[in-house]
Amino acid sequence: MSVIPGAWRRTAAGAGLLAPDGSVAPTIFAEMSAAAARTGAINLGQGFPDEDGPAEVLEAARAAISRGENQYPPGRGIPDLLVAISEHQRRFYGLEVDPQREVIVTAGATEALTATLLALIDGPDDEVVVFEPYYDSYAAAVALAGARLRTVPLRAPDFQPDLEQLAHAVTDRTRVILVNDPHNPTGTIFDRSVLAEVVRLAEQHDAVIVTDEVYEHLSFHAPHMPIATLPGAAERTLTISSAGKTFSATGWKIGWVHGPAELITAVLTVKQYLTYVNGSPFQPAVAVGLRLGDDFFTGAARTLAHKHEILGTGLRAAGFTVHPPQGGYFTVADASELGGADAAAFCRSLPERAGVVAIPLTAFVSPEHRDDYAGLVRFAACKRIEVLEEAAARLSAGF
Repeated sequence: MSVIPGAWRRTAAGAGLLAPDGSVAPTIFAEMSAAAARTGAINLGQGFPDEDGPAEVLEAARAAISRGENQYPPGRGIPDLLVAISEHQRRFYGLEVDPQREVIVTAGATEALTATLLALIDGPDDEVVVFEPYYDSYAAAVALAGARLRTVPLRAPDFQPDLEQLAHAVTDRTRVILVNDPHNPTGTIFDRSVLAEVVRLAEQHDAVIVTDEVYEHLSFHAPHMPIATLPGAAERTLTISSAGKTFSATGWKIGWVHGPAELITAVLTVKQYLTYVNGSPFQPAVAVGLRLGDDFFTGAARTLAHKHEILGTGLRAAGFTVHPPQGGYFTVADASELGGADAAAFCRSLPERAGVVAIPLTAFVSPEHRDDYAGLVRFAACKRIEVLEEAAARLSAGF
């Protein structure tokens, strides 16, 4: 007898979250990380750094532990972090955010996103529009909320959406337009015209815009532009970000969401029954990080861009066609000319063949659209330079 309710089972199966026999489907990330451990391959699959973030941020966490800040923090987050998030949004983007009414600290951006969707979705007739490929938790969260996922494709080489397709996807059934910018997995940054069209469609169809901006400080060619800064957007936008990517502390799981007070209250109503609170000693440390000088933030982006250049050079030398990212942790490359027309099979062979692990882009698309991305592979550049140089050498030797 199944212990999984029928409605959830049907929805999860449709989202690719369950195997055909009804068991939990193992993720390609777990599979490829296990392959790296088994073979000694360099793991450029999962997006976590292999070096620590700024010393003053780490020391602030140690100091908080020593001060005894190890019990439940306030439900919305510690006051100083709420203020630091508000200051950060004003400093970098000119956004005015009330720290007492318009911000919640969450267990990473993933909880912020899940709590937001659970709070906003009314029933199975609601739709969530996302750009595809999409971060894999999006489909899971939409399925958990009981809504329908509608996708708008992003095509190589620039991975910008067709605005007519976007307009076709957004209807009066659309409850949420979910925008990940800078984008994972493609590394694209959406043109202002795309963001403006999202705002126009959200106004036309009375939808809420939800943004995932965890790579906001890892934009390589121009400062990040939150969609909430566009005319008419702030009153219907929930902006999500986190400390993990900016400060190379992905295990801390300190994220946040801010937006109009009534929407934030709805999200808090759900969030308090998920993790309730988290990360007491890490919250004051993140407040320290958000107040670091401009040199830190520009330096983080510059360093990561250099790492992408090292990785891209190695991939080209091995025979890949590289699509250079505009931001974020990842470089997408086409393996078709290397016998990688089936990127999933190619990635499964890569640890033995070249001693490197990567992820097929098909892991980030709906099952019915996987043929459209069959030859594309995602590599993580958020590793030490010497690790990327060794990966580049292995790839060149392997092909």
